[in-house]
Amino acid sequence: MKLSLRFPLNALRVFEAVARLENFTRAAEELGMTQTAVSYQIKLLEEHLGDTVFIRRPRALQLTETGENLLPKVAEAFSLLTEAVQAARGTADETLEIHSTPTFASHWLVRHIGDFQLQHPNIAVRLVRHSGRNDDMEPPPTDVAIRIGAKPWDGLVCHALLKMTYTPMLTPDLADSIGGISEPADLLKLPWISNSKGFWRDWFQAAGLQNVDVRQMQLDTFGALDLEANAALAGHGVAILSPFLFAAELLSGRLVQPFDICLDDNKTYWLCYPPARKNAAKIKAFATWLQAAIARDMARSPSQAALPAA
Repeated sequence: MKLSLRFPLNALRVFEAVARLENFTRAAEELGMTQTAVSYQIKLLEEHLGDTVFIRRPRALQLTETGENLLPKVAEAFSLLTEAVQAARGTADETLEIHSTPTFASHWLVRHIGDFQLQHPNIAVRLVRHSGRNDDMEPPPTDVAIRIGAKPWDGLVCHALLKMTYTPMLTPDLADSIGGISEPADLLKLPWISNSKGFWRDWFQAAGLQNVDVRQMQLDTFGALDLEANAALAGHGVAILSPFLFAAELLSGRLVQPFDICLDDNKTYWLCYPPARKNAAKIKAFATWLQAAIARDMARSPSQAALPAA
């Protein structure tokens, strides 16, 4: 029996599109098929597997356990097939999809990615910011992802990039409103922007102030560092931010860092990608560039400590 008759390649292609787009209609449009044809291919796949791959709800589409187990390998397989065809045709142009945490994407990556594109003009970049969910809940990246966590992720190749440190920052005008910041206790006179009372307490202890009364935060952003930074830049209070990520704001004078006392949060930024993609030329090129670019920036920021390349 021919492989095409006993292995539903076309149905798998349709399944990948529907699962990625989470919609039968959009998948049909992308594939140039009718919605009826898409539904028929999914039915063929389910008959082949002996199980359903989607739970169909009135306004949502959800993968079943079988579908969740199938999707990562199918997505990897079609990605590898695309690369193989490009190589066979001698096609040099590629697209690298980079998933990133919001703050790293907006305050570091977009400011540096032009250098990567100058070095690799044949690689187009598609930057996708995480949805804001916990990184442990993010699906495996098609190409690469920049994630933050205490340890590597199972099932992914993970390179440790750096550990962030954090310290209070504020606008010069806000500091001047109380006659300047000369000692850590002066920060008690100003509103704070953070959702982490424990981090403030730890910072004051590191500064030599014990039993500080940590009050209600002026603005709670639920840990969204870019929102905290924007609030601080607007002069709404003092935020605990990363000197590495906000180096440009410090250099321009839009923010000031009154003290060199920095704390870390025991988390690491990682570059992650599926094991099947480890030999992809565009991923190897990006990994080499990213580690070198971070190392250069870390050398200019003495309050940070870069991790060795992994």
